[in-house]
Amino acid sequence: MAVFILRRLVVSFFILVAATFIMYVLVAISGNPLDDLLSDPSPNRDDKIRARVQLLHLDQSVPRRYLTWISGVAQCAVPGGGCDLGKNLRGQDVSALLGLAAGSTIRLVTIATLVAILLGVSIGIVSALRQYTGFDYTITFSAFLFFSLPVFWIAVLLKQYLAIGLNDWLADPKISLASAAVLAAGSALFWGAVLGGAPRRKWAVRGIAGAASLAILLYLSSVEWFRRPALGPALIAVLAFGAAVGITVLVSGLARRPVLYSALVMAGIGSVGQFAFTPFIESRTWATWGTMLGLVVATVLVGIGVGAVLGGLDKGQAARAAVFTGLVAGGLIFVDVALRAVPRYFKVKSGRIVATTGDSTPNFTGDFWTRLLDVGLHLLLPTLAIMLISFATYSRYSRASMLEVMNQDYVRTARAKGLTERTVVMRHAFRNALIPITTLMAFDFGALLGGAVITENVFGWQGMGKLFVQGLLQVDPNPVMGFFIVTAVAVVVFNMIADIAYAYLDPRIRLS
Repeated sequence: MAVFILRRLVVSFFILVAATFIMYVLVAISGNPLDDLLSDPSPNRDDKIRARVQLLHLDQSVPRRYLTWISGVAQCAVPGGGCDLGKNLRGQDVSALLGLAAGSTIRLVTIATLVAILLGVSIGIVSALRQYTGFDYTITFSAFLFFSLPVFWIAVLLKQYLAIGLNDWLADPKISLASAAVLAAGSALFWGAVLGGAPRRKWAVRGIAGAASLAILLYLSSVEWFRRPALGPALIAVLAFGAAVGITVLVSGLARRPVLYSALVMAGIGSVGQFAFTPFIESRTWATWGTMLGLVVATVLVGIGVGAVLGGLDKGQAARAAVFTGLVAGGLIFVDVALRAVPRYFKVKSGRIVATTGDSTPNFTGDFWTRLLDVGLHLLLPTLAIMLISFATYSRYSRASMLEVMNQDYVRTARAKGLTERTVVMRHAFRNALIPITTLMAFDFGALLGGAVITENVFGWQGMGKLFVQGLLQVDPNPVMGFFIVTAVAVVVFNMIADIAYAYLDPRIRLS
């Protein structure tokens, strides 16, 4: 494996050098950075031209300028060596500008990609297992619809109907009986399609889901939950124990009682622990990302301990189930505390909490939770815009890959040996279905990083996209190359990670 990784590193390095050289040449011949000064009527025009020529090394040939630029880029890989990406037309350090812009863009693209992968792969697998059902047809139609829409059009629709419409509704958040009935009918159709089964079972599921959704919506409206949202101890406990059962089904099946007991104990710890942890993480003193990371580590350690004590012969599976259940319970507590901060944030924003422009509120000062809400609600619309298109791609690829794998001989052999359907799907089919998806993940991240230019422009983000567009319009080569080097490195690195993941998922690659 070490030789395989080293070989990929060497190949990736030469690909990166070739790509940056080609791009540098194209940028250099795309326009003249002196155009704006040549028409400058000021008396010191010649001095300005000489200063810019010296600043951008325009008196040198393009290959020599590239060597100067790449030598500065190489310092980024040396610890303590500094990072010199050149200057822009105004003499500002591109490294500093890119550092500020890259944080917003990478945060946006990373979150959108992770959400799209989790939802797209999960729903694609379920769609494959329920082939030619109403759920499958609905997901197929939605995927093609989202994939065919341009991202700027989705962004405009989200701004108009989700942000502006939702902000207007939050001024008086009441749900009428007619609206609740329509939403309940949609919920009934959804759950009937997801759970499937015989027609009698489908209608039973639809009836229960519709009635439960109608009752929940009317109850939330009557208690003004949308003004003062929270999960509450009872709902956290119900969801934690439900997650324990669901995770056990995925990890080992309910027949493995020690695994189920480990998950249930961890859900109980989380349900009781919320009374101690909620005031702790709500305080200004302890509400930090360091505290949250420490709680995650503690949850993992406790879950491993519970699995080791109660797991018996299935300690590994019990520990996994307990850790995942503990993380879900901790996530529910985290969401509950964040929701409790909504009224405070609502007052600061005068009721317009869903942002339509920018990556944060300028000069906003608040506690940890209101700042978290500010960043999250600014991320909401652009993340959805990017995620919907990526979700369509992942769901279709996952469905096709899973259908191909489920028809393989080794899957039929696993069923013939008497293995449960859960074991066949999760242990034999799912891992092999992920092999072609890894390549898509690698390319998609780089494509989204470059494609975020449009999304950032629509939502007014001060990210790499704006830096790139301004560089093109002003014929400013170094910001354009700064954007390209980050995108190129991301593409090369994630493709290398995909190759390594290939080798892990398919041992035959390690032998070739």
